[in-house]
Amino acid sequence: MISDLEYMQGAIRLAKKGMYTTDPNPCVGCVIVNRGEIVGEGWHRRAGEPHAEINALQQAGERAKDATVYVTLEPCSHTGKTPPCADALVKAGVKKVFAAMLDPNPLVAGKGLIRLQQAGIEIESGLLEAQAAELNPGFIRRMKSSRPFVRVKLAMSLDGRTAMASGESKWISSEASRNDVQRLRARSSAILTGIGTVLADDPSMNVRLSAAELGVEAVRQPQRIVLDTRLQISPQAKIMNTAGDCTVYTTVNVENEDRYPCTIETIDGQQIDLRALMKKLAAKEINLLHVEAGSVLCGALLKDDLVDEIIVYMAPHIMGDSAKGLFHLPELQQMKDRIALHIKDVRSIGNDIRFTAQPQSRAD
Repeated sequence: MISDLEYMQGAIRLAKKGMYTTDPNPCVGCVIVNRGEIVGEGWHRRAGEPHAEINALQQAGERAKDATVYVTLEPCSHTGKTPPCADALVKAGVKKVFAAMLDPNPLVAGKGLIRLQQAGIEIESGLLEAQAAELNPGFIRRMKSSRPFVRVKLAMSLDGRTAMASGESKWISSEASRNDVQRLRARSSAILTGIGTVLADDPSMNVRLSAAELGVEAVRQPQRIVLDTRLQISPQAKIMNTAGDCTVYTTVNVENEDRYPCTIETIDGQQIDLRALMKKLAAKEINLLHVEAGSVLCGALLKDDLVDEIIVYMAPHIMGDSAKGLFHLPELQQMKDRIALHIKDVRSIGNDIRFTAQPQSRAD
Protein backbone atom coordinates (compact mmCIF):
# COMPACT_ATOMS: atom_id res chain seq x y z
CA MET A 1 0.00 0.00 0.00
CA ILE A 2 1.31 3.44 -0.95
CA SER A 3 1.94 5.70 2.06
CA ASP A 4 1.10 9.36 2.62
CA LEU A 5 4.83 10.05 2.36
CA GLU A 6 5.03 8.53 -1.12
CA TYR A 7 2.00 10.46 -2.36
CA MET A 8 3.61 13.71 -1.15
CA GLN A 9 6.85 12.73 -2.84
CA GLY A 10 4.81 12.44 -6.02
CA ALA A 11 3.43 15.94 -5.48
CA ILE A 12 6.97 17.27 -5.07
CA ARG A 13 8.05 15.62 -8.32
CA LEU A 14 5.12 17.28 -10.08
CA ALA A 15 6.00 20.68 -8.59
CA LYS A 16 9.51 20.45 -10.07
CA LYS A 17 8.01 20.45 -13.56
CA GLY A 18 7.27 24.14 -13.09
CA MET A 19 10.74 25.21 -11.93
CA TYR A 20 11.53 27.07 -15.19
CA THR A 21 8.11 28.57 -15.84
CA THR A 22 6.15 29.67 -12.74
CA ASP A 23 8.12 32.75 -11.65
CA PRO A 24 7.17 34.94 -9.84
CA ASN A 25 4.76 32.35 -8.45
CA PRO A 26 6.00 29.33 -6.47
CA CYS A 27 6.31 25.81 -7.89
CA VAL A 28 3.46 23.68 -6.52
CA GLY A 29 2.41 20.08 -7.13
CA CYS A 30 -0.80 18.24 -6.16
CA VAL A 31 -1.91 14.60 -6.04
CA ILE A 32 -5.51 13.52 -5.35
CA VAL A 33 -6.16 9.99 -4.06
CA ASN A 34 -9.47 8.17 -3.66
CA ARG A 35 -9.60 4.68 -2.10
CA GLY A 36 -5.92 4.05 -2.76
CA GLU A 37 -6.05 5.18 -6.41
CA ILE A 38 -4.51 8.36 -7.80
CA VAL A 39 -7.42 10.07 -9.55
CA GLY A 40 -5.88 13.48 -10.21
CA GLU A 41 -2.45 15.04 -10.63
CA GLY A 42 -1.48 18.61 -11.39
CA TRP A 43 1.16 21.28 -11.07
CA HIS A 44 1.28 25.02 -11.48
CA ARG A 45 2.59 25.61 -14.99
CA ARG A 46 3.02 29.38 -15.16
CA ALA A 47 1.89 32.60 -13.50
CA GLY A 48 -1.65 33.58 -14.42
CA GLU A 49 -2.71 30.01 -15.20
CA PRO A 50 -4.61 27.61 -12.88
CA HIS A 51 -2.83 26.45 -9.74
CA ALA A 52 -1.79 22.87 -9.07
CA GLU A 53 -4.95 22.00 -7.13
CA ILE A 54 -7.24 23.21 -9.91
CA ASN A 55 -5.40 21.17 -12.55
CA ALA A 56 -5.57 18.07 -10.33
CA LEU A 57 -9.27 18.62 -9.58
CA GLN A 58 -10.07 18.94 -13.28
CA GLN A 59 -8.42 15.58 -13.90
CA ALA A 60 -10.15 13.94 -10.94
CA GLY A 61 -13.63 15.21 -11.77
CA GLU A 62 -16.35 13.65 -9.59
CA ARG A 63 -13.80 11.24 -8.12
CA ALA A 64 -12.45 14.14 -6.02
CA LYS A 65 -15.43 13.74 -3.65
CA ASP A 66 -14.28 12.21 -0.33
CA ALA A 67 -10.71 12.04 -1.69
CA THR A 68 -7.43 12.88 0.05
CA VAL A 69 -5.35 15.70 -1.40
CA TYR A 70 -1.55 16.02 -1.15
CA VAL A 71 -0.24 19.46 -2.03
CA THR A 72 3.26 20.91 -1.58
CA LEU A 73 2.07 24.37 -0.47
CA GLU A 74 -0.96 25.45 1.54
CA PRO A 75 -3.93 26.08 -0.79
CA CYS A 76 -4.49 29.79 -1.35
CA SER A 77 -7.48 31.46 0.28
CA HIS A 78 -7.42 34.78 -1.55
CA THR A 79 -8.37 35.90 -5.04
CA GLY A 80 -5.43 36.98 -7.17
CA LYS A 81 -5.11 36.29 -10.87
CA THR A 82 -7.01 33.06 -10.17
CA PRO A 83 -9.80 32.15 -7.67
CA PRO A 84 -8.96 30.64 -4.25
CA CYS A 85 -7.89 26.99 -4.39
CA ALA A 86 -9.23 26.39 -0.88
CA ASP A 87 -12.76 27.20 -2.09
CA ALA A 88 -12.35 24.86 -5.08
CA LEU A 89 -11.36 22.00 -2.75
CA VAL A 90 -14.36 22.67 -0.53
CA LYS A 91 -16.69 22.73 -3.53
CA ALA A 92 -15.23 19.43 -4.80
CA GLY A 93 -16.06 17.76 -1.48
CA VAL A 94 -12.59 16.42 -0.63
CA LYS A 95 -12.28 14.69 2.73
CA LYS A 96 -8.70 15.46 3.83
CA VAL A 97 -5.84 17.73 2.75
CA PHE A 98 -2.14 17.21 3.47
CA ALA A 99 -0.14 20.44 2.92
CA ALA A 100 3.63 20.02 3.05
CA MET A 101 4.11 23.61 4.24
CA LEU A 102 2.17 26.75 5.11
CA ASP A 103 2.15 29.73 2.77
CA PRO A 104 5.26 31.75 3.85
CA ASN A 105 3.46 35.06 3.38
CA PRO A 106 2.82 36.19 6.99
CA LEU A 107 -0.40 37.89 5.87
CA VAL A 108 -1.74 34.64 4.43
CA ALA A 109 -0.11 31.75 6.31
CA GLY A 110 -2.64 29.33 7.75
CA LYS A 111 -5.76 31.00 6.34
CA GLY A 112 -6.14 28.46 3.55
CA LEU A 113 -6.06 25.56 5.99
CA ILE A 114 -8.47 27.36 8.34
CA ARG A 115 -10.90 27.79 5.43
CA LEU A 116 -10.73 24.03 4.77
CA GLN A 117 -11.12 23.17 8.44
CA GLN A 118 -14.15 25.41 8.78
CA ALA A 119 -15.74 23.48 5.92
CA GLY A 120 -15.27 20.20 7.81
CA ILE A 121 -12.22 19.02 5.86
CA GLU A 122 -9.53 17.26 7.86
CA ILE A 123 -6.15 18.97 7.50
CA GLU A 124 -2.55 18.06 8.22
CA SER A 125 0.61 20.08 7.52
CA GLY A 126 4.37 19.47 7.74
CA LEU A 127 4.72 16.26 5.73
CA LEU A 128 8.04 16.61 3.83
CA GLU A 129 8.12 20.29 4.73
CA ALA A 130 11.89 20.68 4.22
CA GLN A 131 11.76 19.11 0.75
CA ALA A 132 8.82 21.32 -0.19
CA ALA A 133 10.68 24.42 0.99
CA GLU A 134 13.63 23.56 -1.26
CA LEU A 135 11.33 23.97 -4.27
CA ASN A 136 10.88 27.71 -3.70
CA PRO A 137 13.79 29.31 -1.81
CA GLY A 138 13.30 32.65 -3.58
CA PHE A 139 9.57 32.91 -2.99
CA ILE A 140 10.02 32.01 0.67
CA ARG A 141 12.88 34.49 1.20
CA ARG A 142 10.89 37.31 -0.43
CA MET A 143 7.80 36.56 1.66
CA LYS A 144 9.70 36.30 4.94
CA SER A 145 12.44 38.92 4.51
CA SER A 146 11.18 41.28 1.78
CA ARG A 147 14.24 40.60 -0.35
CA PRO A 148 15.22 38.01 -2.95
CA PHE A 149 17.11 34.81 -2.24
CA VAL A 150 20.64 35.71 -3.40
CA ARG A 151 22.74 32.99 -5.04
CA VAL A 152 26.33 33.80 -6.03
CA LYS A 153 27.85 31.69 -8.80
CA LEU A 154 31.62 31.55 -9.19
CA ALA A 155 34.13 29.53 -11.18
CA MET A 156 37.66 29.06 -9.87
CA SER A 157 40.87 27.17 -10.41
CA LEU A 158 42.21 24.62 -7.94
CA ASP A 159 44.18 27.43 -6.28
CA GLY A 160 41.07 29.56 -5.82
CA ARG A 161 41.48 32.04 -8.69
CA THR A 162 38.68 33.45 -10.83
CA ALA A 163 40.56 35.46 -13.47
CA MET A 164 44.09 36.21 -14.58
CA ALA A 165 45.66 39.50 -13.47
CA SER A 166 44.75 40.91 -16.89
CA GLY A 167 41.08 40.18 -16.22
CA GLU A 168 40.92 37.26 -18.67
CA SER A 169 38.52 34.62 -17.35
CA LYS A 170 37.23 32.60 -20.36
CA TRP A 171 36.98 29.78 -19.76
CA ILE A 172 37.88 28.59 -16.28
CA SER A 173 35.21 25.93 -16.01
CA SER A 174 34.30 23.13 -18.41
CA GLU A 175 31.51 23.10 -20.98
CA ALA A 176 29.54 20.76 -18.72
CA SER A 177 29.74 23.31 -15.89
CA ARG A 178 28.70 26.14 -18.17
CA ASN A 179 25.63 24.15 -19.26
CA ASP A 180 24.84 23.53 -15.59
CA VAL A 181 24.99 27.29 -15.00
CA GLN A 182 22.47 27.79 -17.80
CA ARG A 183 19.97 25.75 -15.81
CA LEU A 184 20.65 27.85 -12.71
CA ARG A 185 20.00 30.97 -14.78
CA ALA A 186 16.78 29.49 -16.13
CA ARG A 187 15.44 28.98 -12.61
CA SER A 188 16.20 32.57 -11.61
CA SER A 189 13.98 35.63 -11.56
CA ALA A 190 16.89 37.90 -12.43
CA ILE A 191 20.64 37.84 -13.09
CA LEU A 192 22.78 40.47 -11.38
CA THR A 193 26.22 41.64 -12.46
CA GLY A 194 28.46 44.68 -12.09
CA ILE A 195 29.85 47.13 -14.60
CA GLY A 196 33.33 45.63 -14.20
CA THR A 197 32.15 42.31 -15.62
CA VAL A 198 30.26 44.05 -18.43
CA LEU A 199 33.31 46.10 -19.45
CA ALA A 200 35.68 43.13 -19.22
CA ASP A 201 33.60 40.40 -20.90
CA ASP A 202 30.59 42.08 -22.61
CA PRO A 203 28.35 39.15 -21.55
CA SER A 204 24.75 38.56 -22.64
CA MET A 205 23.78 37.00 -19.29
CA ASN A 206 20.85 35.15 -20.85
CA VAL A 207 19.63 31.54 -20.92
CA ARG A 208 21.09 29.85 -23.98
CA LEU A 209 19.58 26.39 -23.58
CA SER A 210 16.67 25.59 -25.88
CA ALA A 211 13.10 24.93 -24.76
CA ALA A 212 13.60 21.26 -25.63
CA GLU A 213 16.74 21.06 -23.46
CA LEU A 214 14.83 22.55 -20.52
CA GLY A 215 11.73 20.46 -21.20
CA VAL A 216 9.43 23.48 -21.53
CA GLU A 217 7.26 24.97 -24.26
CA ALA A 218 9.17 28.26 -24.32
CA VAL A 219 12.27 29.62 -22.60
CA ARG A 220 11.59 32.34 -20.02
CA GLN A 221 14.46 34.82 -19.98
CA PRO A 222 15.28 36.17 -16.49
CA GLN A 223 15.55 39.91 -16.04
CA ARG A 224 19.10 41.25 -16.20
CA ILE A 225 20.36 43.81 -13.71
CA VAL A 226 23.60 45.81 -13.95
CA LEU A 227 25.04 47.90 -11.11
CA ASP A 228 26.89 50.80 -12.73
CA THR A 229 27.48 53.66 -10.28
CA ARG A 230 29.04 56.07 -12.81
CA LEU A 231 27.01 54.85 -15.83
CA GLN A 232 29.95 53.60 -17.87
CA ILE A 233 27.95 51.05 -19.83
CA SER A 234 27.76 51.37 -23.60
CA PRO A 235 24.34 51.41 -25.31
CA GLN A 236 25.80 48.70 -27.56
CA ALA A 237 26.53 46.31 -24.66
CA LYS A 238 25.20 42.81 -25.34
CA ILE A 239 23.44 42.62 -21.99
CA MET A 240 21.19 45.50 -23.11
CA ASN A 241 20.57 44.18 -26.60
CA THR A 242 19.59 40.58 -25.87
CA ALA A 243 15.97 39.39 -25.65
CA GLY A 244 14.47 40.06 -22.23
CA ASP A 245 14.27 42.96 -19.79
CA CYS A 246 17.41 44.74 -18.61
CA THR A 247 17.73 47.42 -15.91
CA VAL A 248 20.84 49.44 -15.10
CA TYR A 249 21.04 51.00 -11.63
CA THR A 250 23.26 54.06 -11.35
CA THR A 251 23.80 57.15 -9.17
CA VAL A 252 24.15 59.41 -12.23
CA ASN A 253 21.34 61.63 -13.50
CA VAL A 254 20.84 60.38 -17.03
CA GLU A 255 20.67 62.58 -20.10
CA ASN A 256 19.44 61.27 -23.45
CA GLU A 257 18.08 58.16 -21.75
CA ASP A 258 16.40 57.13 -25.01
CA ARG A 259 19.77 56.09 -26.44
CA TYR A 260 19.89 53.15 -24.00
CA PRO A 261 17.86 50.10 -25.13
CA CYS A 262 16.95 49.27 -21.51
CA THR A 263 15.64 50.81 -18.31
CA ILE A 264 17.96 53.18 -16.43
CA GLU A 265 17.10 53.79 -12.77
CA THR A 266 18.93 56.48 -10.79
CA ILE A 267 19.48 55.89 -7.08
CA ASP A 268 20.24 58.76 -4.72
CA GLY A 269 23.66 58.82 -3.07
CA GLN A 270 27.28 58.30 -3.99
CA GLN A 271 27.07 54.51 -3.91
CA ILE A 272 24.35 51.94 -4.52
CA ASP A 273 22.98 50.74 -1.18
CA LEU A 274 22.74 46.97 -1.68
CA ARG A 275 20.27 46.40 1.15
CA ALA A 276 17.94 49.09 -0.18
CA LEU A 277 18.33 47.66 -3.69
CA MET A 278 17.23 44.22 -2.48
CA LYS A 279 14.04 45.72 -1.02
CA LYS A 280 13.41 47.43 -4.35
CA LEU A 281 13.91 44.17 -6.27
CA ALA A 282 11.58 42.29 -3.91
CA ALA A 283 8.89 44.90 -4.56
CA LYS A 284 9.25 44.01 -8.24
CA GLU A 285 8.52 40.34 -7.41
CA ILE A 286 12.08 39.14 -7.95
CA ASN A 287 12.34 35.92 -5.97
CA LEU A 288 15.69 34.36 -6.82
CA LEU A 289 18.57 36.66 -7.73
CA HIS A 290 21.41 34.86 -9.52
CA VAL A 291 24.71 36.75 -9.25
CA GLU A 292 27.54 36.43 -11.77
CA ALA A 293 29.96 39.20 -10.96
CA GLY A 294 33.51 40.07 -10.00
CA SER A 295 35.14 39.86 -6.60
CA VAL A 296 34.20 43.42 -5.55
CA LEU A 297 30.42 43.05 -5.92
CA CYS A 298 30.45 39.47 -4.62
CA GLY A 299 32.50 40.59 -1.63
CA ALA A 300 30.16 43.50 -0.93
CA LEU A 301 27.11 41.23 -0.97
CA LEU A 302 28.80 38.77 1.39
CA LYS A 303 29.96 41.58 3.71
CA ASP A 304 26.39 42.93 3.91
CA ASP A 305 25.09 39.45 4.84
CA LEU A 306 22.97 39.32 1.69
CA VAL A 307 24.22 36.02 0.28
CA ASP A 308 22.03 32.96 0.84
CA GLU A 309 23.92 30.46 -1.29
CA ILE A 310 27.31 30.20 -2.99
CA ILE A 311 27.87 27.84 -5.90
CA VAL A 312 31.48 27.36 -6.92
CA TYR A 313 32.73 25.33 -9.87
CA MET A 314 36.33 24.29 -9.22
CA ALA A 315 38.35 23.40 -12.32
CA PRO A 316 41.46 21.16 -12.18
CA HIS A 317 44.13 23.71 -13.09
CA ILE A 318 46.45 26.28 -11.46
CA MET A 319 46.34 30.00 -12.32
CA GLY A 320 49.08 31.37 -10.06
CA ASP A 321 49.60 34.02 -7.37
CA SER A 322 48.86 37.10 -9.48
CA ALA A 323 45.41 35.87 -10.57
CA LYS A 324 42.27 37.27 -8.92
CA GLY A 325 40.41 35.71 -5.99
CA LEU A 326 36.75 34.95 -5.33
CA PHE A 327 35.73 37.74 -2.94
CA HIS A 328 37.22 41.17 -2.30
CA LEU A 329 37.14 41.32 1.51
CA PRO A 330 40.18 43.36 2.65
CA GLU A 331 38.67 43.95 6.10
CA LEU A 332 39.18 40.27 7.03
CA GLN A 333 42.56 40.39 8.77
CA GLN A 334 42.44 37.72 11.49
CA MET A 335 41.27 34.15 11.73
CA LYS A 336 38.41 35.22 13.98
CA ASP A 337 37.06 37.36 11.11
CA ARG A 338 36.54 34.37 8.83
CA ILE A 339 33.11 33.87 7.28
CA ALA A 340 31.97 30.36 8.14
CA LEU A 341 30.19 28.29 5.49
CA HIS A 342 28.06 25.17 5.60
CA ILE A 343 28.72 22.84 2.65
CA LYS A 344 25.33 21.60 1.44
CA ASP A 345 26.40 19.61 -1.61
CA VAL A 346 29.51 18.47 -3.49
CA ARG A 347 29.33 16.76 -6.87
CA SER A 348 31.26 16.25 -10.11
CA ILE A 349 30.17 18.23 -13.17
CA GLY A 350 32.22 17.04 -16.13
CA ASN A 351 35.87 17.44 -15.07
CA ASP A 352 34.99 20.06 -12.48
CA ILE A 353 33.72 19.84 -8.91
CA ARG A 354 30.68 21.88 -7.91
CA PHE A 355 30.38 23.06 -4.29
CA THR A 356 27.12 24.41 -2.94
CA ALA A 357 27.65 26.32 0.30
CA GLN A 358 25.57 28.41 2.66
CA PRO A 359 26.92 31.15 4.96
CA GLN A 360 26.41 30.05 8.55
CA SER A 361 24.39 33.20 9.19
CA ARG A 362 21.84 31.85 6.69
CA ALA A 363 21.64 28.32 8.14
CA ASP A 364 18.05 27.52 9.14
